[in-house]
Amino acid sequence: MSNEKLLIGRINGVYGVKGWVKVFSHTSPLGNILHYRPWWVKRQGEWVEMKVIDSHAPQGGKAIVAHLETINSREQARELMGSDIAVTREQLPDDESGFYWTDLIGCQVENLQGVLLGKVTELLETGAHDVMRVKGEASHLIPFVWDNYILDVDLEQQMIKVNWQPEEVEQD
Repeated sequence: MSNEKLLIGRINGVYGVKGWVKVFSHTSPLGNILHYRPWWVKRQGEWVEMKVIDSHAPQGGKAIVAHLETINSREQARELMGSDIAVTREQLPDDESGFYWTDLIGCQVENLQGVLLGKVTELLETGAHDVMRVKGEASHLIPFVWDNYILDVDLEQQMIKVNWQPEEVEQD
């Protein structure tokens, strides 16, 4: 089993007095975080496996709450505030494209002319299509559209080949 942890959320508050926590989800849709069990929670710099014993995402709201095994008081829940929540790669379903967005973060981006544009720092959902933020000497917002802008993704080499010109620059 791989030790690689993939962030899926963060504990950002307490809920009630019986040890429930509020969760900020990085999944889409937000409630998908509740489908992954167990969670790995970073406590005092160490990843600890924690079993989710109950949870819910209220209808219409963005608040996701969970009750974790061994956390039975508001004080214990408060100690978890700010803790990252992760899963292992094995917990994720296979992706048809062969990678997840998280795999692209940190990859170098090079255009057809061999100009290194920088590294992928994040991916943004914009509605029409997703966009890669690439930071190097300048910042670039490159639409993640296969064959048009994205030509190749080589995760082994941590390199993404793009059809993009440096003068198409988005300033920070």
